[in-house]
Amino acid sequence: MAEIIKKLPVLPSERALKVISGRWKAIILYHLFDAPKRLSELKRLVPAVSQKMLIQQLREMEEHGLVHREIFREVPPRVEYSATRLGLSLESVLHALCEWGQRHAAELNDLDRIADCVIRPRSTEAGQ
Repeated sequence: MAEIIKKLPVLPSERALKVISGRWKAIILYHLFDAPKRLSELKRLVPAVSQKMLIQQLREMEEHGLVHREIFREVPPRVEYSATRLGLSLESVLHALCEWGQRHAAELNDLDRIADCVIRPRSTEAGQ
């Protein structure tokens, strides 16, 4: 992980944006807030993302400590992704970004194309 840290910016806000940037990361993380998910479940929840991009975004979040991948030794093998404590700590940040997005849409008279910000209750077992 030392190599990844060297590539990240020094300015904390820039570092944070670099770690969560990517079209699908916030959406994927949102779906992992309440419970671990298998790749097929995530694909179903985010149908617009290609499987290749989904895997890439999950790997990047895993490298940055936001997502944990657990491989279950069974036949066939089962893999589940869950938000880590660090990933779960972004829930309030992502909610604040959602609210800001709604304010931005309101300022531009574009609220009719904006979804609601939803905070879902998290299970007590979520995270590592």
